[in-house]
Amino acid sequence: MTPDERLERFSELTVRVGANIQPGQEVVLIYQVEHVPIARAVARAALAAGARRVSPLIGDLHLRRAAIELGPQDELGITPGYVLDWVRTFADTRPAIVTLTGDPEPDLFAGLDPVLIGKAEPRDLRALVISLITESLVNWTIVSAPNPGWAEMVFGEPDVERLWQAVATTMRLDDNDPVAAWREHAATLDARAAALNERAFDAVRFRGPGTDLVVGLMDVSRWLSASFETQSGIAHMPNLPTEEVFTTPDWRRTEGVVRSTYPLVVPGIGVRVEGLAFRFSEGRIVDVEAEGDGADIIRTQLASDERAPFLGEIALVDGSSRVRQTGIVFYNTLFDENATCHIAYGSGLPMAVDGADGKSADELLEQGVNVSSAHTDFMIGGPEVEVDGLAKDGSTTPIIRDDHWVLD
Repeated sequence: MTPDERLERFSELTVRVGANIQPGQEVVLIYQVEHVPIARAVARAALAAGARRVSPLIGDLHLRRAAIELGPQDELGITPGYVLDWVRTFADTRPAIVTLTGDPEPDLFAGLDPVLIGKAEPRDLRALVISLITESLVNWTIVSAPNPGWAEMVFGEPDVERLWQAVATTMRLDDNDPVAAWREHAATLDARAAALNERAFDAVRFRGPGTDLVVGLMDVSRWLSASFETQSGIAHMPNLPTEEVFTTPDWRRTEGVVRSTYPLVVPGIGVRVEGLAFRFSEGRIVDVEAEGDGADIIRTQLASDERAPFLGEIALVDGSSRVRQTGIVFYNTLFDENATCHIAYGSGLPMAVDGADGKSADELLEQGVNVSSAHTDFMIGGPEVEVDGLAKDGSTTPIIRDDHWVLD
C-alpha cells in the first residue's frame, strides 16, 4: 500500500464509517494549520461522498501562545462571538463534524504559567460542541493527523512514515476490506457491552498499584460500544480507532484513589501531564497529584466549572486492543484511551443512560448524570490493574484480569 493509497483509505474510512456523512449534509472540518494536507484529503472524500460543502474551523496554537504571553488575561479562552453564533446554528442545521487530532508542536507551551495555559483553552466553544454531542444532534468523528511534531514526541525523531504505519495498524487500514474489518470489530465490542448490561452491575472497581477505586453506576446506566446514532438515525463511530465499551456513572458515587497509567495530553491545551493521581470523596476529586506543573494545570481545568471535578464516563479496554498491541504510547488521548481502561472527569454521556434524552441539566444532575463544559479522559488500566463488577449484594465478578477480558 503506497502512502497515497493509505491516505485515500484513511479518508474514505473517516467519511463513510467514522462520520458517515450523508448526501447533501454540510461537513464542519476542525483542524490545526499543520494538518492541512490530511484535511484536504478528508474534504475531497467528503465531497465525493455527496457532502453539500465542507466548512473549515482552523486553529493555530502559536496564536494561543502569543495570547498567553502578550494578550490581556481576561481575553484568554474566549472564542469570537461570530464563531459561537455559527456553532449554535448546528442544533438546527445538523452538520457532520470531523476533527483531526495530533499535536504538531508538543513543547509549544513550555515555560509558560500553567494557570494561564489552562485558562486559554476555549471552554465556551468546547461546551457548545459537547452539548451537540451529548444530545445526539450531530454525527461526528475524531481521527488522527500524523505530523512531524507528533512523531517526534512518540519516537524521539520526526519519523512521520513510522507514525503513519502505526496509525494504519490501529485503524485497520492494512486489512483487505477496512470497512468489513470495522464491522466485525464493532460486533465484538457490542457483545462485550451486552454482557455488561446483562449483569447490571451496581459499580465497577479498579485495583492496582496506587489504585483502589469504586465507581458507582445508576440503575439506568447502560454500556455502549463503538457505534453512536443521532436523533435522526445516522449511525457513526465517534473515534477511529476505538476499542472501548463505556457508560455514564453516577456522579455522586465515586470513592477511593486512582493513578494514571499513561501520560495525559490535556485536550485543548496540548500540555503533557505525567504521574497524575486523584483522590475521590463522595464523587468529587478532592486531591490532585502530578509531576512538575501538571497538578496546577489539572486544578485549573477542574476549576473551570462547578461540575468538572466529578466523573462523567467510565470505559473498559483490554490488551486485545490494536492500539495496545502496537506497544506505543501515542501521547494522544484518541489513541491512548483506546489502549487501556479509562475514566473521564466532567460531562457525562446522556446517550448511555436510559430515559435521559431531552432532560434539562438540572434533571440530568438529579438523575445522576454529570453536566459540565469539561470532559477529559485519563487512562487507569493495564496488566497490573484488576477490574471487577460489583453487584448490589456485594458479590464480585471479574471483568478484566492480566489485561484479558474474562467476563463471558
